[in-house]
Amino acid sequence: MNPSHIEHIGIAVKSLEEAIPFYEKVLGLKCYNVEEVADQKVKTAFFKVGQTKIELLESTDPEGPIGKFIEKKGEGIHHLAFAVDGINDKLQQAEEMGVRLIDKTSRKGAEGLDIAFLHPKSTFGVLTELCEDKNNK
Repeated sequence: MNPSHIEHIGIAVKSLEEAIPFYEKVLGLKCYNVEEVADQKVKTAFFKVGQTKIELLESTDPEGPIGKFIEKKGEGIHHLAFAVDGINDKLQQAEEMGVRLIDKTSRKGAEGLDIAFLHPKSTFGVLTELCEDKNNK
């Protein structure tokens, strides 16, 4: 796959309003973007640490993926995202290597990225996201 870098680390939180001040006041980071991704039933907030981003995820629906995650596991690290080129080719390669896919093709995610997830049962318990930024090519 040859990812270029860790694109972001996704962290599930109950409330962006409560979590953002920790990242800003305690860690000294700046929240540079808050957006809702309606089809994923999530509201996100982004911070940058070097080249890597931290993505806070607040559920907008208890039945959405983040709502269910928090209900089952509580707040915490939700996923690890890698930046790749040719995301759909990478998904096909992963599937050919026996990796279980959540997404067989990419879809639109926050910040205009094309995203897709690999199932944690195939990635040693870590929900793994592939991201491609086709706008910065």
